[in-house]
Amino acid sequence: MTPNDYIAREDKYGAHNYHPLPVVLEKGKGVKVWDVDGKEYYDFLSAYSAVNQGHCHPKIVKALTDQAQILTLTSRAFYNNILGEYEEFVTKYFGYDKVLPMNTGAEADETALKLARRWGVVKKGIPNDQVKIICCEGNFHGRTITIITMSNDPDSFANYGPLTPGFIRIPYNDSSALEEVLKEHGKTTAAFILEPIQGEAGVFVPDEGYLKKTYELCKKNNVLFIADEVQTGIARTGKMLACDHEGVRPDILILGKAVSGGVMPVSCVLADDEIMLTIKPGEHGSTFGGNPVACKVAIAALNVIKDEKLAENAEKMGKIFRDEMKAIKTEMIELVRGKGLLNAIVIRNKPGKTAWDVCLAMAEKGVLAKPTHGNIIRFAPPLVITEAELRDAISRIKEAFKLFE
Repeated sequence: MTPNDYIAREDKYGAHNYHPLPVVLEKGKGVKVWDVDGKEYYDFLSAYSAVNQGHCHPKIVKALTDQAQILTLTSRAFYNNILGEYEEFVTKYFGYDKVLPMNTGAEADETALKLARRWGVVKKGIPNDQVKIICCEGNFHGRTITIITMSNDPDSFANYGPLTPGFIRIPYNDSSALEEVLKEHGKTTAAFILEPIQGEAGVFVPDEGYLKKTYELCKKNNVLFIADEVQTGIARTGKMLACDHEGVRPDILILGKAVSGGVMPVSCVLADDEIMLTIKPGEHGSTFGGNPVACKVAIAALNVIKDEKLAENAEKMGKIFRDEMKAIKTEMIELVRGKGLLNAIVIRNKPGKTAWDVCLAMAEKGVLAKPTHGNIIRFAPPLVITEAELRDAISRIKEAFKLFE
């Protein structure tokens, strides 16, 4: 089969809900992937930051295969000998009383929203039909009906019928907007949810102090601070969590993607007892959430992050990347921004010189990245990348930009 044959088969039998680059991959190792023709690429997307530990990390794959031969799934109808080990590990790892394991980022976000609403009614005393949650413009928390209610992107919410009530959307990176809403709705607001850095919006990094200020406003108004760190967490931004840059400890922490190193869907919600124990047996769950294979995989993946000092590497490599991108002399680049190894370049789109065109040119040079919001290219290589590999990839990116001079 040719690459076009693979693409045509997906197009014929699969839903048309993605627009991939025309590259058909069949193998990955570390920071590199190979297509069906054997061409090698640097992966600068990392499955939207799920593959922070690199493709097919041997310690994570071993945890997967070892456990898969013993016990894969019990559901939560019974206890098993692995779940408690993982729960103890992950709560101590991040410093919370309890964890609620799920599978995908969207499920974890939904779980956090349910927890916040339940806490708002049971603990804060908000009437059940008046509970509000504040969210931010430009957010991306997932694709469920309730989550798309929070979005102001028509591609996410348009034409899906009645959406979920109870959300107030405010501008991102504007603590005064949160303050004003809380003055009016603080008594009926259960939580404020945000991404510490908005990834899908194009790696929108808020001003220094924004997280701290909004966290303090939440504390002042008895409102839960929920951080969606599905994409920004697990060392991606140069700290274990993006919130760590400002010393903020979320009341509810949402994690996914790199919790498993990209080996299988694993997500979780972390909170202390006062919040987590508002949900009682039978009131929320997931058949696959916390399955033995996922637990072993997550333990291995999170150990790799600390053992290989990937947060420190992300911090160092990210500075090199941004400095080199800013040094490219071209009118096409409007802005370079990011933190750690979550970075973006804003492109001045012109006919034949769009972010999509640049990504196609980079692919030809052996670097894979993808546009977001039309004119922004997100760069997020696996955190195991070495300086030599990074500089090689940077030289290829520069060669791609030269094609548009």
